[in-house]
Amino acid sequence: MRPARARRHIAVLPCDGAGKEVVPEAVKVMKAAGADYDFQEYDVNADQYMRTGEPIPAQIWSDLEKADSILFGAVGDPRVNDAAYLAGVLLRLRFELDLYVNLRPAKLYDDRLSPLRKEERRKIDLLILRENTEGLYVGMGGRFKKGTEEEVAIQEDVNTYLGVTRIIDYAFKVAEREVVMVDKSNAMTYAGALWQERWKEVARRYPHIKTRHLYVDAAAMQLVRDPTQFEVIVTGNLFGDILSDLTAELIGGMGIAPSGNVNPETKRGLFEPVHGTAPDIAGKGLVNPIGAILSASMMVRHLGQQEMASAIEGAVESALRAGECTRDLGGSLSTSEVGDAVAKRLRD
Repeated sequence: MRPARARRHIAVLPCDGAGKEVVPEAVKVMKAAGADYDFQEYDVNADQYMRTGEPIPAQIWSDLEKADSILFGAVGDPRVNDAAYLAGVLLRLRFELDLYVNLRPAKLYDDRLSPLRKEERRKIDLLILRENTEGLYVGMGGRFKKGTEEEVAIQEDVNTYLGVTRIIDYAFKVAEREVVMVDKSNAMTYAGALWQERWKEVARRYPHIKTRHLYVDAAAMQLVRDPTQFEVIVTGNLFGDILSDLTAELIGGMGIAPSGNVNPETKRGLFEPVHGTAPDIAGKGLVNPIGAILSASMMVRHLGQQEMASAIEGAVESALRAGECTRDLGGSLSTSEVGDAVAKRLRD
């Protein structure tokens, strides 16, 4: 007789502002879908940081390293004007857990949410894969003669053979039809040359997948002109950040955009809505929880429960089509009421 499998341990980090409102709704929806997980919330937020000076206390970090997955809200607080706080929470999680794949899907669930005028341009269902542990976000550089008129500021763009190779390889593994690699190799010649070389070499291993290369400015134009032409886009940290915000707007805005940060080898994952803490509307019941709920669906899928993930996504689509949404999408429901509407569809 097989021993019963231990319940999955999900570390819950609502963090700050809007995160405190949307993460509970994501947990509510997962429970309605039948997720038998051990959810444990941790005190990682601006209040804790201001009290202790530690972005993530050592004992909490130890627990996060052991978690099966992390459900994350948003980090940032107007009271904390300190880049070390953001770096010590989200960037530390991405870098030290080596969550090198940033998944940014963009799928249009209801035509009324798209700003695109032409109907044939609205069938958006694409995935941006952003390298998540290198590039300009590593924080290498410095400021010389700071505060003077002769000041020089240098920010280093770090790209490694391993980092570039593995994100491109992952893109081919998840694509069914085509992979588009985006860079700016005509201007960023050193980093661009590495990306180009690894792109061509990895592509040879997947002859059944079509390939295309675009400079980032051309990619931005093509995404606006006709986003339906794309299936999988792979790119570096900075360009992936920018382009995925663009695609979020094409499907209804940042409020419904999900994301995942994963390591395919270790199976570690952190899932979070793309939006920030939204201090101007946080705490008023106005924040859209759909991005967090869809991020939870991505987490469930990452943990191997495909049917449950599809059920959550289907319930979200049904609620959106029925107009059961927050004001930013033309509805009248509060944050918790949207969570209730999605959860009800899963229970019925």
